[in-house]
Amino acid sequence: MMRKTILSMTAATFMAAPAFAGGHGTPDIVDTAVAAGSFETLVAAVQAAGLVDTLKGEGPFTVFAPTDEAFAALPEGTLEALLEDIDTLTAILTYHVVPGAVMSGDLEDGMMAETVNGQSVTIGVSYGDVTVDGANVVTADIEASNGVIHVIDAVILPQ
Repeated sequence: MMRKTILSMTAATFMAAPAFAGGHGTPDIVDTAVAAGSFETLVAAVQAAGLVDTLKGEGPFTVFAPTDEAFAALPEGTLEALLEDIDTLTAILTYHVVPGAVMSGDLEDGMMAETVNGQSVTIGVSYGDVTVDGANVVTADIEASNGVIHVIDAVILPQ
């Protein structure tokens, strides 16, 4: 219950911000995630890790964004523990970000993409389905002013 309250308050803080960077144009990655409504946990974690300004920066970035359901599927207590361990949380979140705007058409089976945290994720492409370290890409190519978001159905973890 406490986690949900904290996450709701954090998400509300983001939603109070202008929907578009600078008040015009295409929203940035953070504003796009907030507007989608299915990334409240991710947005709260990004805020807790102090990564909001980075992901609102010039970029471009490619974000493999786990849904709220993906975070809910983590073992009980995991998210709460991560919110208390900012270094580990930051390592996990930056493992979901690749420098540059990588569209789904740029992905190839077996491709390795170096993440912002320095480790690489493995891309799988089979019969039109795309995976990132085994997580399914459920929605691809959500464009933002500073990059692209690919929605994934699991939280991926660095080694």
